[in-house]
Amino acid sequence: MRSFRHWVILGCSSLLMGTPVQQLHGEGVEVSGKILMSASPQLAGKKRKDTPNVANVVVWLSPLKSGGVAPMIPIRQPVYRLVQKDKMFTPHLLVVPTGSQVEFPNQDPFFHNVFSLFNGKRFDLGLYESGTSRSVRFDREGVSYIFCNIHPEMGAIVLALNTPYYGISNENGVVALHNVPAGSYRLNVWSENRQLANPDVSQKIVQVSADSVHLGDITLQTTTDALAHHKNKFGDDYEPSRDQKY
Repeated sequence: MRSFRHWVILGCSSLLMGTPVQQLHGEGVEVSGKILMSASPQLAGKKRKDTPNVANVVVWLSPLKSGGVAPMIPIRQPVYRLVQKDKMFTPHLLVVPTGSQVEFPNQDPFFHNVFSLFNGKRFDLGLYESGTSRSVRFDREGVSYIFCNIHPEMGAIVLALNTPYYGISNENGVVALHNVPAGSYRLNVWSENRQLANPDVSQKIVQVSADSVHLGDITLQTTTDALAHHKNKFGDDYEPSRDQKY
């Protein structure tokens, strides 16, 4: 489907704010920045009444091998869940360390069929009833678009990362990554329906030392919604709903 194409690799120290799925304790510095939005070429010259959404942009730091910085592996893994309730996945975006187990509890009074056939982790949990749960191990780094084969309106994203140094922009576009050790990093940026406005910033390598790092502004522009108009698990269009209740 839309592959990992919105996963834009820049280079280096990272921005982030939002709660890291796994914030490891240790000495390091803060790396920060801000997400901005520009009009896409398709919207150029058109007036927009809504405020550009700069939240939920994931930014992370991948240590370069030559830098000698290796993430610590936590002894205990937290429990990660994508809850199905009111025909919605909560949270909509879940960032986890690669290798994590994610639970998919069904809290609706009817069946669900969670699946993902694109990029990241491919799986099909089949039909399961209210009050039950199934789980998936996300054993490779990447973006997984999560859907329900019964309810086309349901969609979510699991992003599995090989590094603990990441963050998610808040509603103001601010990102801050804490306790980043000194070293060389590659900066990665991913958004569900946005991409870098200037691709020339990709592959930039930033050095983190003893002082805090400010990456400045990272400008994105709107692109196609990765979750819109998706197919069911058989690659076909969803059939019109005959029962609005379920």
